[in-house]
Amino acid sequence: MSTPVDAGVGQPGFVARHGLMSDGATSLAREVTERILTHDLRTVRLAVVDQHGVPRAKSLSVAAAIAAMTNGLDFSGAIYSLDTGNQVFPPPFARGGGFGIDELTGFPDVMLVPDPSTFRILPWADRTGWMLCDAYLASGHPVPMDGRGLLKRQLAALRELGYDYLAGLEIEFYIVSRAAGPLAPENAGFTPPPPAVSVFERGYQYLSEVRLDSMSPVLEALRDVLAAIGLPPRSIEDEWGPGQLEFSFAPLRGLAAADAAVLARSAVKQVCQRRGLLATFMCRPALPNFFSSGWHLHQSLASRSSGSNAFTSASGPLSEAGAAWVAGLLEHAVPSLPFAAPTVNGYKRFRPYSFAPDRVCWAVENRGALIRVQGSPGDANAHVENRMGEPAANPYLYLAANVAAGMDGLARGLTPPAPVEADPYATAAPALPTSLSAAVKALDEDGFFRSAFGDTLIDYLVMMKRAEIGRYEAALATGADPGEVSDWEMREYFEFY
Repeated sequence: MSTPVDAGVGQPGFVARHGLMSDGATSLAREVTERILTHDLRTVRLAVVDQHGVPRAKSLSVAAAIAAMTNGLDFSGAIYSLDTGNQVFPPPFARGGGFGIDELTGFPDVMLVPDPSTFRILPWADRTGWMLCDAYLASGHPVPMDGRGLLKRQLAALRELGYDYLAGLEIEFYIVSRAAGPLAPENAGFTPPPPAVSVFERGYQYLSEVRLDSMSPVLEALRDVLAAIGLPPRSIEDEWGPGQLEFSFAPLRGLAAADAAVLARSAVKQVCQRRGLLATFMCRPALPNFFSSGWHLHQSLASRSSGSNAFTSASGPLSEAGAAWVAGLLEHAVPSLPFAAPTVNGYKRFRPYSFAPDRVCWAVENRGALIRVQGSPGDANAHVENRMGEPAANPYLYLAANVAAGMDGLARGLTPPAPVEADPYATAAPALPTSLSAAVKALDEDGFFRSAFGDTLIDYLVMMKRAEIGRYEAALATGADPGEVSDWEMREYFEFY
């Protein structure tokens, strides 16, 4: 089959001209080309993850997809002007796109460069491949709002300190029928009890084997699909609410962990959609007996010189390096919150005694603390768990914020305060912001993340989130209760995430 370099996409030679692919990646691109042809694929989806953590994609012919690995792919830069309601939030056609980047004036195309290491054949789609891309301006410079590029830079800085970052993903979400109720028997084998059954009304069936088995048709389909794309779930658990699940995955290194979160969420949503179901990663849907969902980020460091776990201690639950990492996470917790909980809805989760944190503290094996340490003397798997995230978080921004904060703790040799010994909800510790508005204000005024991520990205995110908050507050003006999940939140987040 002929696969011309110039197939009407991108700019011929764009990737080589700007040095955007290493020798190893170029070799891998040739292998991907061979796989595409050998498997007789008809379509390859090229996806870029937007500022919300949501993949945007084009389905290309085989020839065009192969050419894009050399030429890049022209892709509408308008996606960076869209809020969670799919509306343009900056002034349209303003100079610099409305956020001060001259090359984005007038909604031009950006250039996507596929990363061949992310290539997958999608088992649920007919003869279809998939690759993640990095976003560049026409000049060959990275798009400043591209979270994947940001995480790459943070991980490179961490490698300079002698460490690799490992992350274990633990994400909760809901599967509902299109009627927005619990799983229906014709869809997934789950027969809800009658409303008079109080245990169902309350949703307390945590880790029920019988309830998990009743959802087996859709769970087995998800299990098999995720395994086929190289992301077998380490565990699948029944959570508190009707149709609420938790999937966890084995630790992955650096960028691969964030890529996995994107691919896993997208695969789950697509497989459920094809079965007449809706998977939502919205934190707290306004449906009967629904509880909040979280994204707990487990993390540790591997020494680049020895390969060993840098958080392991012979005498305690955490090494000095691990303690410094925790101290950095705590010091920057409040301004980092918009990266971990980027939606209005996510702040409905931070309630006392909810198993979600409500203040900045840490503890050993305590699920009420913001940072939970899991480890004991000599434990080769010692790690820390950040419990502030919501499942809708942009994986690249969430991980990048953790890496930047932890690195600061390492570089400055910070020491964390004393750990909480009993009740994290009663300890004297700084409170987490209780609204997205307060969290965004803290980020806007924070010098650390401005230095680590750059003013352009921070100003952009602050502008976008304040526009979102403004629309939410306008909806509240009609009389909605700010303490409850509003109709606006359901319209804004339920299907989008």
